[in-house]
Amino acid sequence: MKIFISVDIEGITGVTSWKETELGNQEHRICAEQMTKETIAACQGALAMGAKEILIKDAHDSARNIDFTKIPKCAKISRGWTNTPDSMVAGLDETFDAAIFIGYHSGSGYDGNPLSHTMSTSNNYIKINGEIASEFVINSYIAANYGVPVVFLSGDKMLCERAKKFNKGIETLAVKEGVGGAAISINPELSCELIREGVKNALKHISACKIEIPDKFEVEINYKEHSKAKKASYFPGVSQTGPYMVKYTAKDVNELSATMMFIL
Repeated sequence: MKIFISVDIEGITGVTSWKETELGNQEHRICAEQMTKETIAACQGALAMGAKEILIKDAHDSARNIDFTKIPKCAKISRGWTNTPDSMVAGLDETFDAAIFIGYHSGSGYDGNPLSHTMSTSNNYIKINGEIASEFVINSYIAANYGVPVVFLSGDKMLCERAKKFNKGIETLAVKEGVGGAAISINPELSCELIREGVKNALKHISACKIEIPDKFEVEINYKEHSKAKKASYFPGVSQTGPYMVKYTAKDVNELSATMMFIL
């Protein structure tokens, strides 16, 4: 079995402030350590179920957060950015059996996490086919385009609840709950234990996590700055529909993600 693991930090246990997410900040160190521990827990769960190959994508900001000296011998880790449309799931392809998302968070437009955002902090929300989209949703579509189901998700409570509606077969673990500018988290060691067991359970029913890909994607982006909307409107296929808003229609997942890469 070959497993792909994408790891973000805003949905990691205890992470509450932007300062804690920035490489070089003293506050980042302890959060990156917990990010590493939760990643290793996911690997351990996958290995217990027979995984022979694991690719880990450090998918936050600098993409240099996870302590790569602690990954299992059978695993590889992708650090830094490929600057390709697959972004947070770069390296994923048809050869993988399942994908796991660790440390994910609620998207822009939701209040489930003090650090809610989608792909960047420049937008108020991104809608896909009329629904507010999170990074979980966008990356799930990219994975589905390769025929790879996302079987496990850890992060904040609101994201986990919404993920179950999007992918009815997925196993989720809420390690925290956002309340205003606060995050109420469970014990960090317990998070790792539950991630390990959750991944093991998820890999028992991979086929139940397959999702359907829409025939097309109607995308609406509402920016925080009107200048962003103006700039994005010059990208082919993108039209400005208001001072802060643009829209475009993508015929497939590749066009969805490639356009987004240039206008966010």
